[in-house]
Amino acid sequence: MTTKRPQINLFIILLFLILFSCQKRKETSNAVPKNTKSQVIKLTVIADRFYDDKKFDSAFYYYNKIKSICHPITDSENFISTLNNIAEIQRYHGDYDGSELTLTEAIPYLKYVKKQKHIWNNYIEFGNTYLSKGDYGNANLYYNKALELKTSEWRKLSAENNIAVVLLEQHKYKEALQIYLRLSKEKEIIEVTENYAKVLDNIGFCYFKIGDIQAVSYFNKALQLTNKINDNWESAKVNLHLAKFYYPNNVDSSTKYALVSYDKYTSVHDVDGRMSALKQLIANTKDHELKKYSLLYIKVNDSITEVRQKAKNQFAKIKYDSKKEKEENLKLKTHKAENELQLERQKNRNIISYILIVLSLSLIVVLYFYLTSRGNREKIEATYKSETRIAKKLHDELANDIYHTMAFAENRNLSIVENKEQLLINLDAIYSRTRDISKENSPVITNEKYTFYLKEMISGFNTSNINFILNDIESVPWNEIEKNKKITIYRILQELLVNMKKHSSATLVGINFKKTDKSVIINYTDNGKGIDINNMIFKNGLHNVENRILSIKGEIDIDTEPNKGFKVFIKFPL
Repeated sequence: MTTKRPQINLFIILLFLILFSCQKRKETSNAVPKNTKSQVIKLTVIADRFYDDKKFDSAFYYYNKIKSICHPITDSENFISTLNNIAEIQRYHGDYDGSELTLTEAIPYLKYVKKQKHIWNNYIEFGNTYLSKGDYGNANLYYNKALELKTSEWRKLSAENNIAVVLLEQHKYKEALQIYLRLSKEKEIIEVTENYAKVLDNIGFCYFKIGDIQAVSYFNKALQLTNKINDNWESAKVNLHLAKFYYPNNVDSSTKYALVSYDKYTSVHDVDGRMSALKQLIANTKDHELKKYSLLYIKVNDSITEVRQKAKNQFAKIKYDSKKEKEENLKLKTHKAENELQLERQKNRNIISYILIVLSLSLIVVLYFYLTSRGNREKIEATYKSETRIAKKLHDELANDIYHTMAFAENRNLSIVENKEQLLINLDAIYSRTRDISKENSPVITNEKYTFYLKEMISGFNTSNINFILNDIESVPWNEIEKNKKITIYRILQELLVNMKKHSSATLVGINFKKTDKSVIINYTDNGKGIDINNMIFKNGLHNVENRILSIKGEIDIDTEPNKGFKVFIKFPL
């Protein structure tokens, strides 16, 4: 053993010197980032051309190439602009969570941006993404942040318009109306026919919702302007509003406008608009026409789900390949630097020293890149699988409902009022389930507002048929509890409430919180139909609940009997 010690010490010294030399070279190379602006500009021209031609998959690919070579600090404006474009494409294809993650990547580098328009675009896209997800609080927050920036007048007016859109979604029609009336008097709005038509249409919609007959004059004026400039998308929207205005007092006029809206939405390839127009046509028609529009609605809904699933998978694959290509390029550059380093050192070392350095350097580089590449690859693959799983879940969970609704529409007499109403209920359920799946997979907020969002999630299950009793949630010191535990409790309660709503037929739900010296206790109770605990199989939701509580070293006990409700005892350490 003693004869080998000097060799080991020498080897350790050599390793230290090599590491120190590599680190100095790395610091030197990082001090002066490579200027890639000219390459970024060329790729941006290509990406923008594909975007303008609506070839979003190709545009997405090139924007990701730009992101991989663009330095986020020295070229922050191009970096932020590229992320905004990527996020917009993701949102357009229904990948709202992916869009939010992409926009979040830009936040640390906004401070390096000199032109406020890029920050404005980031805030507006954040607002659009949250609006699409139905998160009106965050949408309003980012629209107001955009409004506060020192930007051009038209950007401020655009931000105000978006704030009004949020108010419309929140059914605050009088507040939205005040904003739109003010915008309708602005010179920048009036001079751009397309924008003026949109504002007039929104004014008409607000008046319609508050029961003011002035609505129809604004709708007609907006329709004249959109037809004048051949703006089919806005014309489709105005026609749909007129269809809703005339329903149910003048069904013939409502149907006429709904058909025009459907044709125009079809011409601009707006699937969501087509579904809205079809929904109005279903409400207006009966017998053969009702059946025709109902089957078409189901077909369009099924196709949009499938298309968006494929788009998400495709974009996830592009991101995965882009990161993989970046890693491979980095490896090639690293190997080239190693060879140059070896040549420089070869001049000042003898054969023995040269062999030792090469062996040592090769060992370190291989080990370092092996560990780094494996970790990055696992993260990328996990992200890819997660995005694919969520997209697949959207399709699989809706397939059964769509099948039964299609069968119902084909086999029942839809001229009967009860069947027609049931069909509309089924169609709304399909749409609601799609939105619910998106919300179930949204991030959990664990900051000081955790209690508020936990209450909001629970209250979301409160309906006219289900009452909630929530006790002592404030008694728990949530700010002192680990982030992972808060996320786990949020998901457990969400899982229990989803199962309750799907299976229990409960009318009363109680959730009690209690803090002890070393733990937190949660008692969940509902008066639903319960199940036979002896024949209960822990799968799906209940299996998830059990795994989640065990992951934070907690305890769970389920007490239930047929027709005697469902009780769950949960305990986890602080």
